[in-house]
Amino acid sequence: MSLAAEIAACRICAPRFAVTVTGHEPRPIVWFRPGARLLIAGQAPGIRVHELGEPFRDRSGDRLRDWLGIDEATFYDRDRVAVVPMAFCFPGYDAKGSDLPPPRICAETWHDRVMAALEAVRLTVLVGGHAHRWHLGTRAGVTETVAGWRDHGPAVVPLPHPSWRNTGWLKRNPWFEAELLPALRARVREALG
Repeated sequence: MSLAAEIAACRICAPRFAVTVTGHEPRPIVWFRPGARLLIAGQAPGIRVHELGEPFRDRSGDRLRDWLGIDEATFYDRDRVAVVPMAFCFPGYDAKGSDLPPPRICAETWHDRVMAALEAVRLTVLVGGHAHRWHLGTRAGVTETVAGWRDHGPAVVPLPHPSWRNTGWLKRNPWFEAELLPALRARVREALG
């Protein structure tokens, strides 16, 4: 069985998801192939992605693709772009209707094997605080981590989550669109070229 098939069959969080407000079954969204050159390391699928079975098939994905400067066809080409979240399944909602964090057991179980399989990656884009903490080992907040994007070298770029809930953050941090996004788009073109 391939690694992707193993992850797709994973049910390790079934008991955890059964007691969430959503009471849903695991549905790992597996979106990578070994030859991918761009890695999007995200947090976890949302409910819409859980239902549709494709990563970032929502408004956050529209914003992320704009930030990257790529179209849907390129983004969804698994031979070019890998999407590997901290949890492959939608974690569910809490009693207040907020997203639950990605269960650590998912990354602990799968990430080392997935990263080892992605030998062709030229650029890693870290989306959101959970991905920042895991991949960079940072304890800094999202703003500090993203503001220090130049410190992570040309092969890694930290981003905030592209959720529309972060529109206020984008307005408070105009350097993100003015400085980081042009550099990011150039790095993406280079990585995929």
